[in-house]
Amino acid sequence: MYPHILLAADGSENSVRAANEAIKLAKCSPSSIIEVVMVTDFEKSKQDILHAQSAESLLLERKRKISNVELLLTTEKVNYKITFLKGSPGSEIVRYANEQKADLVVIGSRGLNGLQEMVLGSVSHKVMKRVHCAALIVK
Repeated sequence: MYPHILLAADGSENSVRAANEAIKLAKCSPSSIIEVVMVTDFEKSKQDILHAQSAESLLLERKRKISNVELLLTTEKVNYKITFLKGSPGSEIVRYANEQKADLVVIGSRGLNGLQEMVLGSVSHKVMKRVHCAALIVK
């Protein structure tokens, strides 16, 4: 069905709900793999690097943030891998999904109303508009 499912995750409840939907889709085809992508905002990543004791501790902290999603994927016994990116989350998810030729992007929604979405911009909205594959926004 979808051999390469890209799951955008940040450890929030929305990303856990998105992970549940990605798992349902991945279980339809035993050869599917879910690639969990976590993007660290460039400005925040500078702060993280300054406060990190080592590169290993920085990686462990990022893994800890999405441990709830990883636990779910492990429990459900689906094929997955984790990729960490740096930059603007919306742009990086789109760039990476398009470069990797993902078959489906699954991302959680913050549930913003139309006005907030227009004023603030939304990662899920940017991804939906710019990605070259199917996309699923999970509420």
